[in-house]
Amino acid sequence: MSEDTTPKDSAFSRRKFVAGATTAGAAAAMLPAEMSAQVAGSDAVKVGMVGMGGRGSGAIVQNLTANDSARLVAVADAFQDKIDGTGPRASGLPKIMKQLEKLGKSDQVDLPKSRQYAGFDAYKGVIDECDLVVIATPPGFRPIHFDYAVKQGKHVFMEKPVCVDAKGFNQIIESAKTADQKGLKVVVGLQRHYQDVYLEAFKKVHDEGLIGDITGAQVWWNGSRPWIVERQPGWTEMEYQMRNWYHFNWLCGDHISEQHVHNIDVMNWFLSGDSVAGGNPISAQGMGGRAGTEPRSVGEIFDHHYVEYRYGEEHGNAVLNSQCRQIKGTMRKVAEEIHGTEGILYLGNGQITDRKGEVKWQHRAPRSGDPNPYDVEHQHLHEAIKNDTPKNDAYYGAKSSFSSVLGRLATYSGQELQWDEVVESNFSIMPEEFDFNAEAPVQPDADGNYEVAIPGVWKVPGMEA
Repeated sequence: MSEDTTPKDSAFSRRKFVAGATTAGAAAAMLPAEMSAQVAGSDAVKVGMVGMGGRGSGAIVQNLTANDSARLVAVADAFQDKIDGTGPRASGLPKIMKQLEKLGKSDQVDLPKSRQYAGFDAYKGVIDECDLVVIATPPGFRPIHFDYAVKQGKHVFMEKPVCVDAKGFNQIIESAKTADQKGLKVVVGLQRHYQDVYLEAFKKVHDEGLIGDITGAQVWWNGSRPWIVERQPGWTEMEYQMRNWYHFNWLCGDHISEQHVHNIDVMNWFLSGDSVAGGNPISAQGMGGRAGTEPRSVGEIFDHHYVEYRYGEEHGNAVLNSQCRQIKGTMRKVAEEIHGTEGILYLGNGQITDRKGEVKWQHRAPRSGDPNPYDVEHQHLHEAIKNDTPKNDAYYGAKSSFSSVLGRLATYSGQELQWDEVVESNFSIMPEEFDFNAEAPVQPDADGNYEVAIPGVWKVPGMEA
């Protein structure tokens, strides 16, 4: 599998996957008995990884570190060069092995070439081989990969966001129900749920009532513009968009979903008071656009959004003002601030004040520092598998992800949108065919520029009337 794997024809991804799957089946039969299956009460877990980018590389190291008996036995990516660590923005196996060697954990990898899969269908080979799968593909694929993993009876860690459209949201919810029926464990990479300052603040708000009734909040993810991969000769349009997945909604959901979902999730969590099901707004309206700091030939997403989310009576009719921005030279801020009748919670610095500014609570980390929540979430997943205790983050993961989608639709359209109506539309922005020579869902114009939504003109898919 060391040959040049740049897609050359429409059968490429399927051919490569089938060849790998055949040899992988034989290899699985030769695994030691302790790696052949994972059951409650056992530490031994066969782990698979789908998505070999930077976040996936970090997640798999954290997952293996959480359990000394876990073994990485299969990996997949749409691109072979992402596995080999030779493509644009290279990470892949060389980076993973280097990190594991530093930690003294390189013996937790059992990964012959026969269990390294490339192509759009490659996730199936990985999931078939493992007990637990780490899914870190572009978000648009997450409902598809989660659904297959659950149907195959596998535990799941999946990165956020978990959907980019209504069909994906509904699919995640249905798969989550099936996961519960099968006793499968699911963790979503919204790591604030595993971070001490947030957990302690949640108790101060809900158990001790330090801020009174929540009335509203302000959340921010204002940062820098993300990476861009330059288009190369010979790439199809589908390959270009896959390489630049952050800049296309069918793959990323816009940066309001890819990054700002963390902050929106905190509001859903704190307003609902439910650490499993989570909450969601009932409507959203807002504004956003493209400031013109980069050419339209890069992609279609906005570089700023400001959304007013409204919550229902059961959540105190609270209002959330949400802003995210990726414009060079502007103020940077990533934080959450929740207002109540008797105080204000500043999660950026772990502090509660009364309405006059007097400190009522301050988070104090131990001398050694708080545990890294990126590590803790994987520890909780392995503990739930071993002890067969309930663990399913997919419900709040789906609601928070779709809250960000609702915000994107509101800023693109310039309309106030109702949660229930958009969910019921079940609209999809995913392509009909997954192949590097298939037609991509969006196309550049004759000048190589992509259409950017114009508020007041752009219509929500499936709700054009």
